[in-house]
Amino acid sequence: MSVFHLAFTVTDLESSRKFYSELLGCKEGRSSDTWVDFNFFGNQLSLHLGEVVKRSKTNSNVENVSVPMPHFGCVLDWNIFYNLADKLQSKDIKFIIKPSVRFEGLPGEQATMFFEDTSGNAIELKAYRHPSEVFSK
Repeated sequence: MSVFHLAFTVTDLESSRKFYSELLGCKEGRSSDTWVDFNFFGNQLSLHLGEVVKRSKTNSNVENVSVPMPHFGCVLDWNIFYNLADKLQSKDIKFIIKPSVRFEGLPGEQATMFFEDTSGNAIELKAYRHPSEVFSK
């Protein structure tokens, strides 16, 4: 079994706990006074109290859309993506990039959305129309 692990900083554990568990539906794992782990759609996120890494002033251009750098995220099932997008929209989440489809009709067609957690960390969630095309050229 391979599980991706990402550790990064947040400014407040309690607001982060609510964001990742209640809003995104991630199950909380181990924790201490200074960090907390989450099951982030099958991957391990470790949120540590500290100074948050600032976003770059330079974004990346993907299909003429300005994508925040750095960012992290996860590839979800198509239906899970849209269910979560509906939930986030109903909670009035401020999107950096609203849920949309890119590379439409091409290999790698994907639904994507970008938003920030409560500490300003940029997150991208996406889903491929055909999951077998995740690594296609």
